Amino acid sequence: MKSLLILIFNLFALVVMPAVAEAQQSILQDPVAFEKDHFTKSCDGQVSFGDKFATQQDINNDKLMDIVVNEGEITCKGEKGPYCTDEGCPYNFYVQVAEGGYLMIATAKIYGYDFIQRFGNMVLVMKMHPRFCDRKDGEAVCEITVRVRGTKFVTISQK
Repeated sequence: MKSLLILIFNLFALVVMPAVAEAQQSILQDPVAFEKDHFTKSCDGQVSFGDKFATQQDINNDKLMDIVVNEGEITCKGEKGPYCTDEGCPYNFYVQVAEGGYLMIATAKIYGYDFIQRFGNMVLVMKMHPRFCDRKDGEAVCEITVRVRGTKFVTISQK
């Protein structure tokens, strides 16, 4: 009976694990072109991108230029920032990897961010909806400070 369970578990792992491995994110050579192509299709070709749609900066302190995409800079079928809500606009964070290309490491709905130096490292201070700091609508905006280490966001502070 025990060996039958082990056999079933191994067969299950052989079937499921390749699907999980395939679900991992792929490296993009040009995330800006990828994003623009996506929105051009979803807006039926009636799209324009503002000057601050894509920003290049080293967000993870590895000396490689990363890319931050601001979906609030999209005008789709005449509507500016169609994916923005009262909680902010979606921002997509891509880090450049040494192997070449970029990985999307986070998507956050924020009002905006400042990129500042703290304790010798550059950090993101993201301005977010008050609920992310356990506050109610109308109260002070939540500011979450994160450092990007490799491909992970590490929260430093929240106020």
